[in-house]
Amino acid sequence: MSQHFDALETRAPEVREATLMAALPAQVANAQKNSAALAEILQGIDPALVTNRAALAQLPVTRKYQLLERQQALRVHDPFGGFATIGWKGMVRSAGVRRVYQSPGPIYEPEGHAPDYWRAARAMAAAGFEAGDLVHNCFSYHLTPGAWIMESGAHALGCAVIPGGVGNTEQQLAAVADLRPVAYSGTPSFLKILIEKAAEAGQKLSISKALVSGEACPPSLRDWFIQHGVAAYQCYATADVGLIAYETAAREGLVIDEGVIVEIVRPGTGDPVSDGEVGEVVVTVLNPDYPLIRFGTGDLSAILPGTCPTGRTAQRIKGWMGRADQTTKIRGMFVHPGQVAEIVKRFPEVGKARLVVTGEMANDQMALHVETGLLADEGLKSRVADAVRDVTKLRGEVHLVAQGSLANDGKVIEDARSYQ
Repeated sequence: MSQHFDALETRAPEVREATLMAALPAQVANAQKNSAALAEILQGIDPALVTNRAALAQLPVTRKYQLLERQQALRVHDPFGGFATIGWKGMVRSAGVRRVYQSPGPIYEPEGHAPDYWRAARAMAAAGFEAGDLVHNCFSYHLTPGAWIMESGAHALGCAVIPGGVGNTEQQLAAVADLRPVAYSGTPSFLKILIEKAAEAGQKLSISKALVSGEACPPSLRDWFIQHGVAAYQCYATADVGLIAYETAAREGLVIDEGVIVEIVRPGTGDPVSDGEVGEVVVTVLNPDYPLIRFGTGDLSAILPGTCPTGRTAQRIKGWMGRADQTTKIRGMFVHPGQVAEIVKRFPEVGKARLVVTGEMANDQMALHVETGLLADEGLKSRVADAVRDVTKLRGEVHLVAQGSLANDGKVIEDARSYQ
């Protein structure tokens, strides 16, 4: 087995960056021409000028709730809400869709005809999957794309697939005993169930390697798998953009896929944060069929310094670190991370901020903690308090705190209320 999936993984970082940035103008132009939703979102943008990360960071972030809103508004005429450039007979785009999926919401996602459409083969290769392997695929084949993401990657590698799906544990164990697959794809929790149920039945699984996703796989569970003879690796993918990042044998974070541009932004904004700072994962995917540009995943992560010890030179992220959508109801009013960001932008002398909500039920109290070098400036404190009231329509205290004192965890709103 080759150590790497292809030569792209070991490119000089500056070559990769130049290649990705060179592809941006054409993708922006494609989105403006062929995606009604993105034509509106990117109105007035000159694609020829979007050639670097600074220019990319000036474009609006599209978040999942916007996909849902547009799909609901256009469901009769365009179930994809105007984002896709492909479709089927009767739609604006009358061809190009191979499959249509339904994710919770419901949100509908297209699959085009490109081989390994979701780019999962790269993650499978990093997990040790090889041509000729038999893969037991235990993601759901019902409406959602998880199983198909993995199956297309397995086929691209030359693997055969058992479409196990979810549930029916006894039947699946019987198939594993008869067919002896060496690889597994699915959630880590179901893999654990299969191992435990097999042990109860006195059966030793033939599975020795796994690519897991869909939920967290902490180091303790990873070590448990190793103790039971399975080397399990994680990948981070979504139904909207496909593979984003994947784990390698180094076990140091997740390496960013070669077909996406990843930014980490301050939650509620489109503003990139410094490397190492926790923020929301925003992805631009170089997929002409579904050209999502600056798509906010709602997941938190951070860029890891350096490159992977395996020789892969792409940037790495720490992995999944929680959700960025921290919208909180306070005294009957919803407060959004974007509102906190709006307050901060009014004051150049203020850095990070965190809105902390305390109290007991029916006695909400909120305080905005802002980092600044002007800790004794009562005038600043008063002006920030006025801005809090202006933006949120709620009164709250303001605490001026030292720069760098707020936790690096991506939280903009912390709900510390007691619900006992």
